[in-house]
Amino acid sequence: MANSSMPSAGSRPAEVRYAETWLRRHGLGDGPPTPLLITRLAVRGRARLLGSVLLAALYILAALAQATDLMATAASGGPWPERPTLLLALSVLIIGLVLARTLLHAWVRRVDRQAGATLARRVAHPVQLGWRTLLGRRYAVLVAGTFAGAIALGVSALAVDDGRVRYTAVVLLVAVAGAGLGVALQLRELLARPVVAEDEVSLTADVIMRIEDARDGNAPSVLLGLPMVLLSGSAPGWWSAASIGFMVLGLAAMIAAHARTPSCADTARHVVGVG
Repeated sequence: MANSSMPSAGSRPAEVRYAETWLRRHGLGDGPPTPLLITRLAVRGRARLLGSVLLAALYILAALAQATDLMATAASGGPWPERPTLLLALSVLIIGLVLARTLLHAWVRRVDRQAGATLARRVAHPVQLGWRTLLGRRYAVLVAGTFAGAIALGVSALAVDDGRVRYTAVVLLVAVAGAGLGVALQLRELLARPVVAEDEVSLTADVIMRIEDARDGNAPSVLLGLPMVLLSGSAPGWWSAASIGFMVLGLAAMIAAHARTPSCADTARHVVGVG
């Protein structure tokens, strides 16, 4: 797997080890990783780590915003609709998360383009990947079901006779709409993304990375936890129980989908026609 088309001097040892581990995990570890794969895998590792940090920060800051607003409301004795601080804070957090995730995806695409531009030759593949190949039927059903469940929880919260719950439900529905737009845009970009490969191994790796980008980027972890995080402590007991059940069922469905869906490597080899 030698590659003389890209310089390797800038590769860090940790990035090389990560690429070697990734290749072995997917059955592509016959030789050392090329600088092309090291570069592409390194940016994906950083993007996923930053995405996890952003998600954790959203949950923590949302909880802090709720606690702060509850204490301020209790201290002033005023009704919540006259203190829209929580709504504003949560809206900023949701918009910030969506924008940050969009920037992370754009960062990965830019690195891929730059890496592909340095190749002396590029391998093309005539098969156009479809959404069933990228996500798989079970993952697609999981994503659709999660969006439907989150929308149902948001709409049901709108019927509660409490200003705080209704306003926060609007934030939840806006977040679901923003997440849905992000999913649609990412899938559209992945379907149209050109192949970045120089040989058979990097071609298979390219398809694997594209499938991983689709499955990891569209994992419904945000939507599963967001209803409970946004409305915990203010929604009625039945609604809180429903949001917990929604999260538990969603996590179980994620585990089942992961277990029963062919791996990214198996799907990629089937598409490329190797192995």
